[in-house]
Amino acid sequence: MANPQIEAIREWLASKPRPTVLAERRARLLSLVDRYTVPSDVQIDAVDASGVPAEWTLTPVADPKQVVLFLHGGAYISGGIATHRHMVAQIGRVARTRTLALDYRLAPEHPFPAALEDALTGYRFLLSQGYEPANIVLAGESAGGGLALAMLVSLRQIGADLPACAWLSSPWTDLDMSGESMESKATVDPLIQKPYLLEAAGAYLNGAAPRTPLASPLYADLSGLPPMLIQVGTAETLLDDSVRLARRVAQADGRVVLDIWPEMIHAWSLFYQQLDAGQQSLEAMGAFVRATLDAQ
Repeated sequence: MANPQIEAIREWLASKPRPTVLAERRARLLSLVDRYTVPSDVQIDAVDASGVPAEWTLTPVADPKQVVLFLHGGAYISGGIATHRHMVAQIGRVARTRTLALDYRLAPEHPFPAALEDALTGYRFLLSQGYEPANIVLAGESAGGGLALAMLVSLRQIGADLPACAWLSSPWTDLDMSGESMESKATVDPLIQKPYLLEAAGAYLNGAAPRTPLASPLYADLSGLPPMLIQVGTAETLLDDSVRLARRVAQADGRVVLDIWPEMIHAWSLFYQQLDAGQQSLEAMGAFVRATLDAQ
């Protein structure tokens, strides 16, 4: 039986025009979340994270010595702190940590590797603020999930201490779009389609090869990474990005949990205020984070 909540969201998404102009695309993403609010008990503070615009959130249940570093989605060409603020606040609540969301630079104005450079700067900023790597969690949704994975690979390559764990929600890990689900799920995914992703990837790559490991981390050496939770819905063109990623991490002897949600669409956790499965997916993320941090 179809989930009536996700069907209502599908109908709502279908009612939103799909613009082709970049500025209108960025505005549309913001319009998809403007109905959601941040609870009054959440403390929000803007901060300059060593040159990268960022925002702290803190709930009453948070341990301020532990932090989730969040990287938003938007195909590297849209999205930001404002589009994900409500979800980031909830991430901090269920994980019982402080959060730091980054407004990393977007393509096409700032192509690869600008976003990765900003993500690494954000991590170094946390270290400069006294956070121990064992008390840092890396989180990313969609493009932000791929960016978080690329960040882990980059940190390992330079011999830096890695964060405690990572949560990747509907991650975009293959900018070559070679996953079988890119075609097989095209009729059920209301948000992400191959032509749009090809356009966004072109803007982000700016001439770099689609399988460049730090742009498409599915093709990177994935050994030696911290535990990760990957969440993905069955109604996503990016389903295979997650399934193949989990397989490659396992083949590299990594600890990975692949959490596949029936009927869920791309980035469904973003809609948690009107979707029970969205709230439940965040609670599962929080349990994973707490189990990992408490075991340190």
